[in-house]
Amino acid sequence: MKKDIASFNWEQMQSEIELLGEKKFRAKQIYEWLHEKGTEQFSEMTNLSRQLQEKLNARYEIRSVDLLQRQVSALDGTNKFLFQLCDGNEVESVLMKYKHGNSVCISSQAGCRMGCRFCASTIDGLERNLTVSEMLGQIYQIQKICGERISHIVVMGTGEPLDNYENLTGFIRMISDEHGLHISQRNITVSTCGIVPGILRLSEEHFQITLALSLHGSTQEKRKKLMPIANKYPLEEVLSACDAYFQKTGRRMTYEYSLIHGVNDTDEDAGELIHLLGKRNCHVNLIPVNPIKERNFKRPSGENAQKFKNKLEKSGINVTIRREMGSDIDGACGQLRRRYAITREG
Repeated sequence: MKKDIASFNWEQMQSEIELLGEKKFRAKQIYEWLHEKGTEQFSEMTNLSRQLQEKLNARYEIRSVDLLQRQVSALDGTNKFLFQLCDGNEVESVLMKYKHGNSVCISSQAGCRMGCRFCASTIDGLERNLTVSEMLGQIYQIQKICGERISHIVVMGTGEPLDNYENLTGFIRMISDEHGLHISQRNITVSTCGIVPGILRLSEEHFQITLALSLHGSTQEKRKKLMPIANKYPLEEVLSACDAYFQKTGRRMTYEYSLIHGVNDTDEDAGELIHLLGKRNCHVNLIPVNPIKERNFKRPSGENAQKFKNKLEKSGINVTIRREMGSDIDGACGQLRRRYAITREG
């Protein structure tokens, strides 16, 4: 079986090329072709000899991340991409354009096994983890397609990043490495539904990324109704791990809270959330839920979302309502991928 060459970090690439009996500077050339120029064929690496190209082709593969569909919002220019991987699996990515730069939300798995009730990504379960190169490939392809540099990355698309820990951390190191795109770790956010061992392990990596916890419930019981993972890791244990992450890294936690009308957006919920987070150095990101047809969840009115936000702010909590982007395209995470699969099977 051929090795996935674009998943090798800088040191690994040097070791591989030396094992081939090639000079060290060849590793730099190949790495630049893969991670600066986004080359997808060894034959396109024009400063390598034909003999070396053939040697590489015999031992390694550059795993494809090919565009299947692209949706562009007429409202705000948000782009949603559906990519096909080399084994036929599909993943989603989203490009959002802000004044501070271009932000891409990428997937870390094909499918998801976490079972969050409001998320389309998890309905058909987990297919497999993405490799480092497949995570990088989403960004490389979007830069090629749009002709613009990406400055911010959110690992918050399909999948649970900490359920694919080794590939996630490999991706973070490579995307922020000076030999690649060199995106600042402070511009990278990783979202988790609350896998406690993964949070604690990540706190020891010495990264400067932002960690975002998908909270979505103001108590353990309410969280359990929305997120099956809460049955394994109680809220108190999850928050303790988040506190440890902040203490180890000095990076303020973000708590993601999907507002669902009549489910978790009441005055009582706001009060419980204040009790939970009021003394923590954190940021709360309120997300009016994107309805999916498989679930009977409704988003709150703008007025109610603002009222919820105001209650938290008055208690001293730093809070924002996520700006709605791409509302005229398949907005909910996993929605485009699922609709494509249904159409293909039908």
